[in-house]
Amino acid sequence: MLQTLRSKILFYLVLISMIGILFVSFFIQWGFEESFNSYLDRNRDKKVDRIITEIEKDYQRHGHFTQDPVFAMLHEYAMGDQLYFQLYDRFGQIQMDSSNIRSMLNSLGLTEPGLNDEQWHSKTYTLRVNNTVIGKLVAIYPVGLIDDEYKFIQTIQFYIIAAVCLTVVLAIVFSMLFSKKLTSGLQKLQFAANELQQHNLDIRIPLKGLPTEVKHLAISFNNLAESLSKEEMLRKQFTGDLAHELRTPLATLRSQIEAFQDGIWEPTPARLQASHEELMRLVRLVNELGKLLAAENPQIRLEKIELDAGSVLAALWEMFMPIFKEKGVGLLIEEPEHEELFVADKDRLMQVLSNVLNNALKYTPEGKSVTISVATDREGFVGFRIADEGAGMKEEDIPHIFERFYRGDKSRDRKTGGVGIGLSIVKALMDAHKGIIKVKSRLGKGTSITLWFPRED
Repeated sequence: MLQTLRSKILFYLVLISMIGILFVSFFIQWGFEESFNSYLDRNRDKKVDRIITEIEKDYQRHGHFTQDPVFAMLHEYAMGDQLYFQLYDRFGQIQMDSSNIRSMLNSLGLTEPGLNDEQWHSKTYTLRVNNTVIGKLVAIYPVGLIDDEYKFIQTIQFYIIAAVCLTVVLAIVFSMLFSKKLTSGLQKLQFAANELQQHNLDIRIPLKGLPTEVKHLAISFNNLAESLSKEEMLRKQFTGDLAHELRTPLATLRSQIEAFQDGIWEPTPARLQASHEELMRLVRLVNELGKLLAAENPQIRLEKIELDAGSVLAALWEMFMPIFKEKGVGLLIEEPEHEELFVADKDRLMQVLSNVLNNALKYTPEGKSVTISVATDREGFVGFRIADEGAGMKEEDIPHIFERFYRGDKSRDRKTGGVGIGLSIVKALMDAHKGIIKVKSRLGKGTSITLWFPRED
C-alpha cells in the first residue's frame, strides 16, 4: 500500500482535502446555527419589548390593565411563534394568560402536549410606570427551534452536506488527475532511464507539458543521453583509429620480418633502420597513450607554483630555437612589457606549451614563422598565444581537434610523425588547471591557439 509516488500523492492530496472540507463544513454549520439562534433571540427580545411597551402605555393611559390591544398581540405571538405570556399585577394576580392557547392546541392535537421545565424556558420582566412597579410579565418559549425554523435549519444542513459530498468527489477526481499529470513526467523519465540502461542512446524525453521541475530534470537527462551518445561515438571512433594506427606499422614490420625470414631481403642496415622506425612509431604511440591516460586521470595532482609569463617564454626560446632553426621555420617571441604572474604546475605547463609548439612546427612550412606572445585581455587569466603561418583549418574542424587521432585533412598521413594525441593531452591538462583554450584558424592563413591559465588558484 502506498508504494508508488502517485498513490502517495493521491492519498495525501485526498487526506488534506478531506480534512479541509470537514473543518470548513463544521465551522460553516456551527457559525450559521449560532448566528441563526442569535437572530431568533434578538427577534424574540424585540417582541417581548414591544409587548412590555404596549402594556405599560395602556396601563398609563387607563390606570389599570386592559386587554385591548395587547391581547391581540399575545394571541398572534402564541399562534405564530409559540411565544406565550402571563401577565400578573403587583399583587400577583394573573391578568392575562396566552399559554392556555397551547392547551387548546394540544386538545385539538395540533401540537405536542406538555409544558415542562426540560422543554421550555421562561423569563420574568418587571413592569413599571413612572418608576412604580405595576406588575410582572412572564415570557414562555420553547427550547430549541420550532416548526419552520427547524425546517429551515434542516434545509441548510442538507445543502451543506450535499456541497461537502460534491466537494469530496471533485477533490478525489482532481487529485487523481493532478497526481497522474505530476507523475507522468517521472514515468517518462523512468522509461527513458530503462531504455538508456538497455543501451538505447537515442532515447530522449519530450519536454512539452512537463512541470518546470520535472522539465529541468528531463533536460538534464537528455543532456546526459546526448553526452553518452557522443562518448559512445568517440569510443568507437577511437577504437577504429587506434586499430588503424597500430595496423600500419605492424603490417609493415610483419612484411619486413617475413621478407628477412624468407630470404627475400638481406638484413642491410638501411632495411633494419626502416624496421626500427616502424617499431619506434609503435613505441611513441604507446607512450603518448600513457601520457594521455595520466593527463585524464581525475586524481591528477598538480604542484602549482607562481610563475612569470616572461620567464616561461625565455625557457621556450632556449628549448625550441634549435629545432625550429633546423627546419627553417622562424620562432618569434613577443615578451610582455610588465611582469605577468599566474599559478600553474611548471612541468605540466611546459608539456602543454611544448605539444602546441610542436604541432605548430609540424604544419608550418619552411620559410614561415611561429609567434608566441602573452595575452592579458581576459580578466583573472594570463594567456599564451601561439600563432603559426601554416595551412590552417576548416571552421567545422576546429571543435574536434582535441579529440584523439582526429585529423581534419584526411590526406595528411603519418609523415609528420604525429599520432593525433598531443592536443588531447593539452585539453586534459588545461582542464586540470581549470584553464581555457581558444582556437582561431583560417584555411590557408594559419592557426592561433590561446591557452589561458588562472592568475590565482
